[in-house]
Amino acid sequence: MGTHMQWDIFCKVIDNHGDLGVCWRLASQLAVLGERVRLWIDDGTALNWMAPAGCDGVKVIDWSDPVAVRAAVAGPVPDVLIEAFGCEPAPELVARFAAGATAEGEHRAWINLEYLSAEPYVERLHGLPSPVFKGPGAGLTKRFFYPGFTPATGGLLREPDLAERQAGFDRASWLAAQQIPWKENERLVSLFCYEPPALAALLAQLAEGPEPTRLLVTAGRAANAVKAHFSNASPENPALHGHGALSISYLPYLTQPDFDHLLWACDLNFVRGEDSLVRALWAGAPLVWQIYPQDDDAHHAKLNAWLDWLGAPPSLRRFHHVWNGFDDEPLPPLETQGLWRETARAARDRLYAQDDLVVQLRHLIAQKS
Repeated sequence: MGTHMQWDIFCKVIDNHGDLGVCWRLASQLAVLGERVRLWIDDGTALNWMAPAGCDGVKVIDWSDPVAVRAAVAGPVPDVLIEAFGCEPAPELVARFAAGATAEGEHRAWINLEYLSAEPYVERLHGLPSPVFKGPGAGLTKRFFYPGFTPATGGLLREPDLAERQAGFDRASWLAAQQIPWKENERLVSLFCYEPPALAALLAQLAEGPEPTRLLVTAGRAANAVKAHFSNASPENPALHGHGALSISYLPYLTQPDFDHLLWACDLNFVRGEDSLVRALWAGAPLVWQIYPQDDDAHHAKLNAWLDWLGAPPSLRRFHHVWNGFDDEPLPPLETQGLWRETARAARDRLYAQDDLVVQLRHLIAQKS
């Protein structure tokens, strides 16, 4: 790329685990490569547990702070402006960027970082220009950047040393450090979800199954949903911690590295949204995705497009449909071996054969500058 650049990334937090998680990973990966990054967010509360140590080279700024906005307007113009997920930066900052972008000899890039999808339109729109006709940025051109699962898209976020770190991971030591009372004959399943309609059916299936299972439940909505299932149980009631073949451990909020460790430790992972889906794919274990629901049921097509790309066998496709509330059939049995595992490993191999998102993003910017 030549010289290192100043990047401004704007993120409006809707789901603090997803939108902020993606933007923090992007910012920190750029910083590790020597880029200077300002992450503008309207609510950085989740970073207190997600990334408590911060990252050298990343400055987190509250974009509702007028003092910070004035300081940025008075300072150097960023080389790259990234709007994450359709958010709209402060007009003053766009105007400052526009002034630098139109100066003679200056090369700036304005990127619209879109949501992740496996639908066909992603390949058609990735990298296309989007002229700005009004507002402080009028006369400039944004570029659509679509993360995705195929070589014709922008790829997925992946640290250069991810495979090496996973290969050196010690599951038993990590579980012990988290004070998770794992027995080696127990199947480990992680649960990071919203409030899935089939949660009760899953808990019953695990409790009544022939194989001992420890369910590792993440903090927040997943833990609240599981505890609500046992609404008549007091904190002392053993049902809160499982019954029959099911044991339940409730986890604290995890840093991003420890969330990866959780996924690496488990034989199957339930994930939700966007960021955790990508991390579960890199983990290479069987996974079940709860997609973010949309009022017009657009998430149905989005989920099915991803299942098509994944090459999901019929049992895994049915499980996803029931888990996401597309139909009310009985929940199929979970599989941690066989086709589900082979499918996950094959998907990871395909993704590793492609350039990651940061490599592709920097390449696009170099081409257009």
